[in-house]
Amino acid sequence: MKKTLLSTILLFVTVFLFAQRKVTTSAVVAFDATTAIDNQAKAENKTVIAAFDTKTGVLQFEASVKNFAFGNPTMQNHFNSGQWLNSDKFPKMTFNGKVNDLSKVNFNKDGAYTVSISGDLMVKEISKPLNTSAIITVKGGVINATSDFSITLADYGISGASMESGKIAKEPKISVKVELN
Repeated sequence: MKKTLLSTILLFVTVFLFAQRKVTTSAVVAFDATTAIDNQAKAENKTVIAAFDTKTGVLQFEASVKNFAFGNPTMQNHFNSGQWLNSDKFPKMTFNGKVNDLSKVNFNKDGAYTVSISGDLMVKEISKPLNTSAIITVKGGVINATSDFSITLADYGISGASMESGKIAKEPKISVKVELN
C-alpha cells in the first residue's frame, strides 16, 4: 500500500513538473534583409527547436543555419557561405533567455499578453544580448508566441560588398513564431 501511494505521488509530481516545460520542433524564424534595391534577401526556417518553461519563464531556441530556405538558390548559397554565416563551421544559431515579466501571463485563461524578453542570441559563436518584446497568446490550452526584432549583422562578424552597396540590409528583421501544446 505504501509503495503504491508513493508511486502514485511520484507519478503526479513528475507529470506536473514536465507539464511546465513546453517543447516544439516546428517553430518558425523568418529572416528579412531586403532593401529597395533587392527583395531576394528573405528566408524562413520552419524547423526551429524551441523550449519554454511556463513556471520559470526560461526560453530557448536552436535553429539550423542550413534550414533557412530562400526563394533564390544563389542567395541561399551566399547565406551559407564562409563570408556570411559559414554554416559548415557554425551550423546553428541559438537564443537562451527569459520572459522578464512572466507574472503578466495567465496560462489558465485565454488571452494575449505582451511581455519583455531578454537573453543572449548566438550567431557564428558570437553571443550578444538581445532585449525585445513578444506577444504570448493562450487559447484553449495552446500557447502561441510571436516576436519581431532586428539585429546588426556586423555585431556577428557578417559584412560584405552587398551590404555596403545597399543590396542587403545591415539590420535585417527577424520574426519568430512558436506554437506550444
